[in-house]
Amino acid sequence: MSKLLSAEQVAQLIPDNATIATGGFIGIGFAEAIAKAIEQRFLSSQQPKQLALVYAAGQGDAKTRGLNHFAHEGMVRKVIGGHWGLAPGLGKLATDNLIEAYNLPQGVICHLFRDIAAGKPGTLTKVGLHTFVDPRQGGGKINSRTLTDQVELLTLQGEEYLFYKAFPIDIALLRGTTADADGNISMEREALPLDVLAIAQATHNSGGKVIVQVERTTDKHQLTPDRVKIPGILVDHVVIAEPQDHPQTFAEQFNPAYCGDVIAPLEQQPEALSARKIIGRRALMELRKGSVVNLGIGMPEMVSAVAAEEKILNDFTLTVEPGGIGGQPASGLSFGAVSNAAAIIDQPAQFDFYDGGGLDQAFLGLAETCPEGHVNVSRFGSKLAGAGGFINITQNTQELYFLGTFTSGSQQIEINNGELNVVRNGSVKKFLKQVQQITFNGQYAVKQGQKVTFITERAVFTLTAKGLKLIEVAPGIDLQKDILDQMDFTPLIDDNLTPMDPRLFKEGPMNLLHSGSHPAGHMRKVWAQLIHSLNEQRDSLEGCIAS
Repeated sequence: MSKLLSAEQVAQLIPDNATIATGGFIGIGFAEAIAKAIEQRFLSSQQPKQLALVYAAGQGDAKTRGLNHFAHEGMVRKVIGGHWGLAPGLGKLATDNLIEAYNLPQGVICHLFRDIAAGKPGTLTKVGLHTFVDPRQGGGKINSRTLTDQVELLTLQGEEYLFYKAFPIDIALLRGTTADADGNISMEREALPLDVLAIAQATHNSGGKVIVQVERTTDKHQLTPDRVKIPGILVDHVVIAEPQDHPQTFAEQFNPAYCGDVIAPLEQQPEALSARKIIGRRALMELRKGSVVNLGIGMPEMVSAVAAEEKILNDFTLTVEPGGIGGQPASGLSFGAVSNAAAIIDQPAQFDFYDGGGLDQAFLGLAETCPEGHVNVSRFGSKLAGAGGFINITQNTQELYFLGTFTSGSQQIEINNGELNVVRNGSVKKFLKQVQQITFNGQYAVKQGQKVTFITERAVFTLTAKGLKLIEVAPGIDLQKDILDQMDFTPLIDDNLTPMDPRLFKEGPMNLLHSGSHPAGHMRKVWAQLIHSLNEQRDSLEGCIAS
């Protein structure tokens, strides 16, 4: 193969000041062997230096792998990233004000790759309005060193939009499974195709070089042409990686269920009752039969686990933002992969679907909120997590559910006889007077007519035009001591404050049955309608008696 080089040879080709785009989602699709070689070259020779990195999804293991290979002072000068939490080394360079740094929405960046490929000046979208990426709230800039505006506010036909500016890309670092003699890349053993085609086209059309890491080569593909994800006309160099640098995810070397080679059993070993499980169960009660749903990373992963445990996983369609549709999403460092998926599409196409309102419901993490219902999941002092796909999803889904424990830290609870007892609260409150950064704007959501619910292990809130309203409390919980005293503000309290479903706090299956929707939200409506009907009958009867 004329295009075949070693990782070390490729590393020598990276010039100083290059703009590098990397593909990947956590560890899925990340070119680990090439990144390691570039890092080793820098450590030994201080080259390449002053690089600019751009990537859509978080890529790393929160330790040393992934984009952490670039986390050396002098190696990078600028980073535009969708999620930062998995590359804490890069995050520290940003928060220490040592590099220019931006946090932009994941979906916007993968669409920007596509627009760069098409020769457009940038990406025009409403995604990011009234959040920290809006120029009126900082424009996604992470530190004071970052001065150039990457995002511009525009008004078209009387409506506000954000314009994310395009730029040329010099180097693409991508990954696939098999390369043929002409450099055509198939991805039959990869968990996701991600945004590899968009990045390859953007780089090629910018006059840059596309470098692809694979696990094997062949003279001629035995697969049909539609299985080629990166055409050879876009590929400049191919690198064969050792197996340890080409895992399917950062948690698993290879799981055949992620690429459709096998159908894995969906039996779920029941998890012990805990705050996480209570939250996952309560969220599951909101899932409507037939819904198309997004589950975020972290706490929302429990919804999938509980659904499998309750044997109702097939009653709705779960999706994950890098492209998986249907099946059971993986968790931890395999998050993004899907067992038994019905379909796996490119990441930019998934965000087309999300941004256009294709999702019925979304379940996402809760780190901080405030009286207005704003949510912060992206920045906590010197800790830089990043927004990922959170902004795209929350601004374009009609029903939103934010899931998290009531307090953060070493919280301890006990569950006895169907009641919840708080032994120790975490050291960090989540319900604050003001969030540190607005990743989700609650009042903008209210104006857009979105339904917003906050689910914790001890209480459930809904968002109104007047702010957060407490609507449910767990049995055994003291309203004042366990809820109000652990908040920095007093929420609105529903006149019909009800206990959370007792099944949430008992071992064994909840025996949820679908009848168009799950019991909690559905049954609340049924009971409300019944009570309203009874009240009308009572009033009518009292009127008859009085007359």
